[in-house]
Amino acid sequence: MTRPLLPPFTYETATQKVRSAEDAWNSRDPERVSLAYTEDSQWRNRAEFPRGRGQIVEFLERKWARELDYRLIKELWAFDRNRIAVRFAYEWHDDAGHWFRSYGNENWEFDENGLMARRFASINDLPIREHERKYHWEASGPRPADHPGLSDLGL
Repeated sequence: MTRPLLPPFTYETATQKVRSAEDAWNSRDPERVSLAYTEDSQWRNRAEFPRGRGQIVEFLERKWARELDYRLIKELWAFDRNRIAVRFAYEWHDDAGHWFRSYGNENWEFDENGLMARRFASINDLPIREHERKYHWEASGPRPADHPGLSDLGL
């Protein structure tokens, strides 16, 4: 495992931290994603409150079993010392083929080792038609460097 970026964050390191998180989540690998969090990390995600890596893995397994062909873009919103705020949007469909774009904001707090100790997410889902999708890259992979971000897409 590579050493995580450590607080206090600069614009450059906060931006790298956000892109690293985006890439990990786009892998849809719950174990990989969980390693960015402290052993006792506290989350709020919609109406769920996972605690610790084990519950985070279970949460992500359930999430990606429901949210098929998941693709995510995150964007840095603000940062200060050991905290980062991001906005994000992801596209996915359910098992009936109905597409959604989920919009949200996250507040992150990191420990001195650069692991996320707290993550608070607020998320809203917008039904979309398949032709309204804006995210077109290989599933289970990172967003290509030349793919537009949220601001570029007008999201």
